[in-house]
Amino acid sequence: MKIAIASDHGGLNLREEIKSLMDEMGIEYEDFGCECETSVDYPDYALPVAEKVADGEFDKGILICGTGIGMSISANKVKGIRCALVHDVFSAKATREHNDSNILAMGERVIGPGLAREIAKVWLSTDFEGGRHENRVGKITAYETK
Repeated sequence: MKIAIASDHGGLNLREEIKSLMDEMGIEYEDFGCECETSVDYPDYALPVAEKVADGEFDKGILICGTGIGMSISANKVKGIRCALVHDVFSAKATREHNDSNILAMGERVIGPGLAREIAKVWLSTDFEGGRHENRVGKITAYETK
């Protein structure tokens, strides 16, 4: 599994936590920034990650900003992306099992590092169930490609 990860200035600390978790889990990743604490524009980081996931260069992506909202809205503009904004472990599992989400968004100002690590660990280790959910995800893809 290969993960693309990025944050804006509001998600720097949480991004480092998640990178540490992926190191512990033996998951390959590439960090797409940002590297500053001054204000930057979240689409500049969300869109390149989403494009790389959509193109198949990376299996999944993780995006972090202050709330996760801006990152998730931006990522979901890219065809083929199902970015889920998650702030609890149950939703992290459900969005992989039922929605086959390929990008996880979180907010550093919303959750702490311990919970963020739990969410990311569950999200990274949960597979898509397929079955009845496959048809539903297929309807999204069909709409997106018409």
